Amino acid sequence: MERAQIKRGRWSVPSWRAVSVVAGEHVVGKGNGRSPMFESDDQAQYLWSGLSLALHRDLAEEYWYNLTGDNPSLYVICHETPDGELTPFQVTADHDSATVCLESDDQVFAVPIPPEIYQQLERFVVAHFVPKERKKRKRKNWTETPG
Repeated sequence: MERAQIKRGRWSVPSWRAVSVVAGEHVVGKGNGRSPMFESDDQAQYLWSGLSLALHRDLAEEYWYNLTGDNPSLYVICHETPDGELTPFQVTADHDSATVCLESDDQVFAVPIPPEIYQQLERFVVAHFVPKERKKRKRKNWTETPG
């Protein structure tokens, strides 16, 4: 996560963005939570540890749509504290879940899927997503008059 101080008139407000999701056991901060990577007066970058990506079988179709879309993304969902700090609490590959969180006043950031997570997500979709057979609707004959 990256925080920059933005000047708006006489005021300075924090502006946040998710830079990326980093996966793997080899990338671990100090325990769970926030570890500073870089800090200055106007900018800071933090690594949050302890978040995991839970995959659910009933969402396999949504993951498939994500993977086959133009910009496959993970969604980092954050709570905002009263002093303007953001704390990520969830990472998901489901756009619909991210939208629900966005509508409930959480901050949501889309980031590209790292290759190792993309491959894991792809294997999960192949194992659990079965496309529904399309059924053709029977057309109603509108020329018939009710009798």
